[in-house]
Amino acid sequence: MRKSAVVIFPGRGTYGKEELGYLSRHHADKLDFLSAIDDWRRAQNRKPVSALDSASVYAASKHASSINASPLTYACALADYASIDRGKFDIAAVCGNSLGWYLTLAAAGALGPAAAIRLVDTMGALMEKQGVGGQLVYPFVDEDWRASQQREKAVADALHDGRTEGEAFLSIRLGGMAVLAGDEKGLAAMEKSLPSAEGRYPFRLARHAAFHTPLLRHVSNAAFEALPEDLFAAPQIPMIDGRGAVWTPASTNTDALYQYTLGHQIVETYDFSKSVEVAVKEFAPDVLILAGPGATLGAPIAQELIRHRWLGLASKADFSARQKNEPFLLAMGRSDQRGLVT
Repeated sequence: MRKSAVVIFPGRGTYGKEELGYLSRHHADKLDFLSAIDDWRRAQNRKPVSALDSASVYAASKHASSINASPLTYACALADYASIDRGKFDIAAVCGNSLGWYLTLAAAGALGPAAAIRLVDTMGALMEKQGVGGQLVYPFVDEDWRASQQREKAVADALHDGRTEGEAFLSIRLGGMAVLAGDEKGLAAMEKSLPSAEGRYPFRLARHAAFHTPLLRHVSNAAFEALPEDLFAAPQIPMIDGRGAVWTPASTNTDALYQYTLGHQIVETYDFSKSVEVAVKEFAPDVLILAGPGATLGAPIAQELIRHRWLGLASKADFSARQKNEPFLLAMGRSDQRGLVT
């Protein structure tokens, strides 16, 4: 009997040093899919993803740049999606974090393969050329992944009462983490306001602009100019967006989907936490499957499960024990879990 699953797609920044060679290790059999991506990249005078993946050395300046990281993540994640054993799993819905929304559109069939790489690669190029501001990360939760009113207040203060200059916004609600964004003055003011936590927070994300904030209105406008509405179609399976809204095959208005994707999704907070909540509460899957590359999104997903006491989980220790005995979250970027999915 097949298990029901919601598949979750990662955002940019998940293809790191350890992921170098991910496509050649796991997806040498998907030549047609990868060749189509490479052909598009060559036509734009950009390095093919297969060449980036097969480089002898990982270089953050190259692999982590928006213009390369976005299509690399897309190629790995969609190839992973195609590798899920459909004899074991019935996919009830799909969702993702940030860039993961574009991957969600592709997986659900709301974008065909040619349209998907066009969207992903165009947005990566726009962010490379026109991205402004930056992002930093700070936890909402304590070290055992339980809600911390003190830290939640610290985030609120940094965004409002504790910030006296510059622009600052909540960019992504990422499980137990707040991804904050702003211009340089806003980032500096937030860093000054936020108390040090766990010896490493707050810290800035390298090569990230102020995505999901009004500071990127000009990128949204450029995206509307570069990408036509007819790229979009109704999905073949339900999709959960960055507000927790569900787009179904029967009810999707493609104009609304186009407007959301290139408008609201770019300039407003992306609530990944809400999408995970909706995934488990509305679809009640037997498992969650996290596509690669990497598995860093696992912690935010677990933190959101703990927040809602899903499966009785109340702490990081509870989640770890569950994963050892009867894993609910299966991360394809982890060698010990990949075989349970493919």
